[in-house]
Parts: sequence; C-alpha cells; structure tokens
Amino acid sequence: MRISVSSYSFQQHISAGKMTLFDTVHTARGLGFEAIEFLDMPGADYNEQIEIARRLRAEADKYGVKVIAYTIGACLYHDNTEDSVKEVERLCRQVDIAEVLGCTVMRHDVCYSLGKSGNSRSFGLMLPTIAANARAVTEYAAPRGIMTCVENHGYIAQDSYRLEQLFNAVAHDNFGLLVDVGNFVCADENPTAAVSRVAPYAVHVHAKDMYLTTECLEGYGQTRGCNYFKGAIVGEGDVDVAKCLAIIHRAGYDGYCSIEFEGSEDCIDAVRRGRENLMNMLKHLA
Repeated sequence: MRISVSSYSFQQHISAGKMTLFDTVHTARGLGFEAIEFLDMPGADYNEQIEIARRLRAEADKYGVKVIAYTIGACLYHDNTEDSVKEVERLCRQVDIAEVLGCTVMRHDVCYSLGKSGNSRSFGLMLPTIAANARAVTEYAAPRGIMTCVENHGYIAQDSYRLEQLFNAVAHDNFGLLVDVGNFVCADENPTAAVSRVAPYAVHVHAKDMYLTTECLEGYGQTRGCNYFKGAIVGEGDVDVAKCLAIIHRAGYDGYCSIEFEGSEDCIDAVRRGRENLMNMLKHLA
C-alpha cells in the first residue's frame, strides 16, 4: 500500500490565506509525499475548472507528484428525471476534469439528507435512482480509464451496510468504494467491523483518525446517534487505523492510502506526524 495525501488536509492554511491550492503540491512533496488527491475544483464554470485542473497537473508534473484521485460533491437522488439527468451530465463533466488531472479514480457523493415525502424518505427508497445515476456516470468514465466510487460520507450513505447495498445495486466492474477508515464513526459504527464488510470493494482508501466522546465538547461534531467526534492526527486518535488498514490489506487492496486530516492542530505538523505514524503502520502489513 502506498501513501498519498489529500489537498483537503491543508484546508486550514488555505482558508487562512497562508496557502493556495497550488501550494499544496510542493508542500506535499516537501513533506515526503509522491502522490496527492484533489477535491471539488474551484472555478466559476466548467471551462475555468478545466484550466485550473491543467495548471494543477502541470504543477504536479513539475514536482514529480502523481495526482491519484479527484473527489467531488454530488447528489444522485432527485424526485424528477430532469434534475437527475442534469446531475449525471454535471458529473460526467467532472470526469473530464479528472482526466485532465491525470488521475484514475474519481469519488462522488451520493446524497446528504432525507426528505419528508416520496422516495426521499429513506435510503432504500432512493437506492434504485441513486444506483442508476451512479452507473451512468461510471459507464461514461470507464472508457476514459477512470474508476468511479462512493465514500462512507454524508451521514445517509455512511454505514457499511448501505455502502454494500449501493455497490451491489450499481453492479458495474468500473465502480467501487472509497473506504475512509475514520468516517464510519459519524454513523456510530465500529470502524474495524465496518471496514471488514466493505474492504473487498475498495478502489481507494482514506487514512483518517478521530477523537470520540459522548460529551458535547467545543470543536466536536455530532454523529448521527448524538455522540461526538473531532478530527485527529492519524495514529493519535481513537480509531484503530492500523487494524483497519490490516483488514484492507488482507482483502487484497494494494493501491494508495491518502491521509485526510481535518483536526484543529496545525495542519502541516499534523500531516507530517500522520505520515510518520502511517508509515510505521504499513511496515507491519507484510
């Protein structure tokens, strides 16, 4: 398993104006990473996004950094066909951006909330529409050499059982899962148990750690079951990241594992320490 980093890990400094998205490339290289992933491309429209993607790809090539994944937001359930078609078309344009970046994996979200009427009332009722739309996107991506996947993210499609249902419903060889070992806690699921269910379907992996508590503390987010979590440096939180990675490795995954840090510690130091911790974990997988 190889180590990479998500540009999202540097969002703390980007938001504070200390870094730009382009700075993440040489920063990652300076920290010892040879691969990076990007998320939702900035830009006022598709043409501007494509241009930024080209510039990021050139920057990555300049520093010898491989762009390995592109992760974007999406809502693949809509009550009407017209909106579903528009979203699929938008995601296909995002596949074009992934192709410009030179990556072979694109993760898109599924949905973010339940509704009060119709099929939006439950994940199961939305599933046929979500699966059909995800299949349409991956069919577009396949001949371009890009695998598409969904992540345990967004509270609704976050449980391992729901992810497995979605994987089975899409039923396409070009479609898989991005397994984030920390995100399962947001749905109050034991990470190692959840990872053991979905590890065979992994096409990309996020190494993320969390602090967990049942108390409402400042700076903590709330889980679906009214517990609390906060991002931690990989290897220093409450998630058994090492065991999760061992499970994924045993399932046969040998791709990239991206550090995704979203805690309150200084992001540069946090990513550096997380990389060191992750390297030590991976040494024991063989």
